[in-house]
Amino acid sequence: MTSGIIFLLIVVVAGSLSFAHYLRNRFLAQKVKEQYDTKHNAYDAILQQYIPYYRNLNTALRERFLKRTLIFRATKHFEFVEMEEEDHMSLLISAAAVQLTFGLQHFLMDHFHKIYIMKRDYHYGLFNVPFQGHVNEDGIYLSWNNFLNSYANYSDGDNVGLHEMAHALAYVNFPEHEHEGEDEGFQYRWFKTFTATGREVFNRMQAGEMNLLGSYAATNYQEFWAVCVENFFERPTSFKIQLPELYDAICKLLNQDMLKSGIFLEPVNDDYSQY
Repeated sequence: MTSGIIFLLIVVVAGSLSFAHYLRNRFLAQKVKEQYDTKHNAYDAILQQYIPYYRNLNTALRERFLKRTLIFRATKHFEFVEMEEEDHMSLLISAAAVQLTFGLQHFLMDHFHKIYIMKRDYHYGLFNVPFQGHVNEDGIYLSWNNFLNSYANYSDGDNVGLHEMAHALAYVNFPEHEHEGEDEGFQYRWFKTFTATGREVFNRMQAGEMNLLGSYAATNYQEFWAVCVENFFERPTSFKIQLPELYDAICKLLNQDMLKSGIFLEPVNDDYSQY
């Protein structure tokens, strides 16, 4: 087979894949638009009922949040394990992901196609301790009762939805191999801003010099990151008072400040046409 024919085949295959991707995105875009147009009020009411972060947004940001939530949901497969699916479940889980990534350009965590939902605590692998959630190569796993309880008590710095989405965001951006959904701005700020401050705090916690975020945060650096996210969103005032430099570093990393009107530090350009 000549090199010319091989090149032509590559072009044809690439073109076919691109066209299939285009058709998929057109379908998803239409699906999201229909949901937004027909169920906007119902979805808005659900998010206001369950998600305190959403309630505190102004009208324009709520609309942006809802659109991102519907787009995120449309790109994932939600598998409910030994429980019945209800429409609001996938909406709220998607909202947890969007809350974390609201200030980022790339918010879909494209590597993860599946999200698994268990009714309650579950056992995983050879671990004896029951899990509330975890993230691995295959997907994002959450226990529904713990997810709901996390948002019902939105002031204790314990939120399994935000915790696991933080792990997922880190997984997408810092795996051993490249994965879909990376955000270069997030990666740059992680190393330039967050690690410069966070690593010092983490090391002091492991040395027993401080315990402001709880003992679980000292388990390893990834758990430290996820616990920081929980406290950043649920207890921003006390977080900023106790660890002001770390709080500011997370603000820059996520491009959000919970104590700032309007939330964003820098504008985010939303181009929904690609979805």
